[in-house]
Amino acid sequence: MLRRLHPEQPDRFAFTPENRAWAEAQITKYPQGRQASAIIPLLWRAQEQEGWLTKPAIEYVAEMLGMAHIRALEVATFYFMFQLQPVGSVAHIQICGTTSCMICGAEDLVAVCQEKIAPQPHEISADGKLSWEEVECLGACTNAPMAQIGKDYYEDLTAESFAQIIDALRAGTLPQPGPQNGRFACEPLGGPTSLTEGDTGQLPQNASVARALSRGDTVKRIDGTELPVVAPWGDAGGRAVQSETEDS
Repeated sequence: MLRRLHPEQPDRFAFTPENRAWAEAQITKYPQGRQASAIIPLLWRAQEQEGWLTKPAIEYVAEMLGMAHIRALEVATFYFMFQLQPVGSVAHIQICGTTSCMICGAEDLVAVCQEKIAPQPHEISADGKLSWEEVECLGACTNAPMAQIGKDYYEDLTAESFAQIIDALRAGTLPQPGPQNGRFACEPLGGPTSLTEGDTGQLPQNASVARALSRGDTVKRIDGTELPVVAPWGDAGGRAVQSETEDS
């Protein structure tokens, strides 16, 4: 798929002081001369700050990392995770349309998007809250069909359950991510058939999902769960120095 920069661009971009400090600390995770390795997290943070990834933001991050602008542009245009045009103010929905999802009903999910959001991909809904697109495989084939919304996967979808998710997002609530048919992760549809000792019948919940829901996160979150390294690169043994509070 051809991915181009949006024709209308802002004049400039700059990280907020907090995001600039976060980005500078991220860079310390990589050895001297390898700062360009931080390109993906920095572009992602720029997108989270602005809602989409603008040309000035791409160039700003490239300059922070000592990269040619074209090298940062190559990364931004390669990955579907980067939105190169304005998106809905609440959420941008990505429908997996590759083989497993297509067989299991992805076209029904696209039809829901066309009805409830906008007729065409990347078109923002009339209320400005939502947008959508179809993308290539997102790697949740066992739980097809599925959609990625923000940082979360919504799996085992039907047209009805997906429509309810869109309605919830529009109303300002964060639906429970993960499988929508009651199963946990990608276990068999009939439930686990082995390693069932100690099974209480209660489905476990992904810890990050529980954290997001408990504090009222939105699908467009800069959640701070990836705390950066705060010390200079490496100790005497050449290992990255981790702060004592950093999440593993």
